[in-house]
Amino acid sequence: MSIRKQVSSRLEDALGPLSGYRVVELGSTVAGPFCARLLGDFGADVIKVEQKEGDAVRSMGKRHQNRSLYGASILRNKRIASIDLRKERGRELARQLCERADIVVENFRPGTLERWGLGYDELSAVNPGLILVRISGYGQDGPYSQRPGYGVVCEAVSGLREITGDPDRPPARVAVSVTDYITGLYGAFAATMALVERQHTGHGQVVDAALYEAAFSFMEPHIPAFQQLGHVAERAGPRLPNHTPNSLYPTQDGHHIHITAGSQSVYKRFVKAMGRPELLEDPRFATPAARSEYEDDMDTEISAWTKTQTVDELETILDEAAVPASRIFNMRDIFSDPHYRARHMITSPEDPVLGPVAMANVVPKLSRTPGSVRWAGRDIGQDTGEILATELELDQATIEALAAEDVIHCIESSD
Repeated sequence: MSIRKQVSSRLEDALGPLSGYRVVELGSTVAGPFCARLLGDFGADVIKVEQKEGDAVRSMGKRHQNRSLYGASILRNKRIASIDLRKERGRELARQLCERADIVVENFRPGTLERWGLGYDELSAVNPGLILVRISGYGQDGPYSQRPGYGVVCEAVSGLREITGDPDRPPARVAVSVTDYITGLYGAFAATMALVERQHTGHGQVVDAALYEAAFSFMEPHIPAFQQLGHVAERAGPRLPNHTPNSLYPTQDGHHIHITAGSQSVYKRFVKAMGRPELLEDPRFATPAARSEYEDDMDTEISAWTKTQTVDELETILDEAAVPASRIFNMRDIFSDPHYRARHMITSPEDPVLGPVAMANVVPKLSRTPGSVRWAGRDIGQDTGEILATELELDQATIEALAAEDVIHCIESSD
């Protein structure tokens, strides 16, 4: 089968509402690649333009048999073209790919694309329907725009980091690139909205997604509280302030269980399950407002009860009482959990070296046009030759000359 027929067959197999759309990913590390990965999960044909030395995301996380396990997931459903954007000829190849795309995703420092001749004005002059998703630390303008942006640093600027962790310790962090993921998700959401709008006007637009703004948007309840009351949100550990009880409690067998019973209807069921109906009459605990004022006392009462039961017993009791509660799952728990299995939340596409490699399946689930994981993340330059031949119609001699000049990097496909 010819290269062109192989590619056509693979892309026709794509499922999802974005099938038929073309995405060029110029981004690196997490936010840009995650944004494009989401689009690819729902059927878009994603071409990732990557340097010969590889995206930094390939060096993050664990490795096995000299392969990036993180890369297997975040680079899935993408064709990989290795093109040197530091060279004029490489930028010309990237420009031609972008001019044929519906969406371009980038997360360089603002102004980089313009210096390379890949700015929106240049690209949209040829492709007026182009949607350019620009992810940066602080946005495309403003006094901080030229600062180097990194997810966890922008998280600190957003205020989100200040309220994460225990009050008697320095601010903590979630052990994943959560702000990059939030911003990538916003970028993909905005790109799909722009596609909808383009159906009416025929015109594309620029999406300006800033890491600090994406994280700041999650500070929603604390913004009016400061403006109206002067209240500065602080770290609250496992609690959700002003929604009590909603915290982590110790169990008899040395585990912890998180219980959420802040609403009055759930609280009534909860104290009945505890065998403590009198807590409904205690003025400290009778209403949501009172419980928030006396949350230390409330948590003391609950902890005294949870310490008399194992985590298994507590989950059974609270589930039967329709009270939201769960132990804290680790990855071993997740892999053995029947609900994860029934919902097919872990999928394992084949990798040529690793064999089946596990990763989170596509979310959310669409009933009629679901997404899919069609292949695991591919190697640097694995699809360079095929992309240049099929998309830019370069002949083999030209491709070989570009490789000899180190403008591109090609390897043999394992397909």
